[in-house]
Amino acid sequence: MKNLNYVFACLLFIGSVCSVQAQNNQPANETQKISTDKIEVYYFHNTRRCATCQAIESVTKSSLEELYPEQFKKGEVIFVSLNIEDDANEGLVKDLKISGQTLLVVKDGKKKDLTNDAFMYARSNPDKLKDKIQKAIGTI
Repeated sequence: MKNLNYVFACLLFIGSVCSVQAQNNQPANETQKISTDKIEVYYFHNTRRCATCQAIESVTKSSLEELYPEQFKKGEVIFVSLNIEDDANEGLVKDLKISGQTLLVVKDGKKKDLTNDAFMYARSNPDKLKDKIQKAIGTI
């Protein structure tokens, strides 16, 4: 009986080693990497909004539609405006570590914060903000 248990244990060990070896010997081109090319642009705002806050939303959305028309239509580039005071958005606010009004570009877990540029240029120089958005998307 002891010999049978010993043989069974050895077979189990050899089987598991062969299984691990087979998994590790896959060619690199067969390995699947999950990544997305989706670009998410979030504008987090408060309930009460000034003219600059509204301009940030407007300029950002129109810039994305103009710069990336096909990707925007396909949902590869998305724009979402969210009220940080709304309890329904609490999860995303915590996940992205948002503490106030924020313009954020997110791709594959990487974030680029454009808040300062947005407040500086949305009303006074919208083309400059558009350029900043394009550069952020290109470098993220």
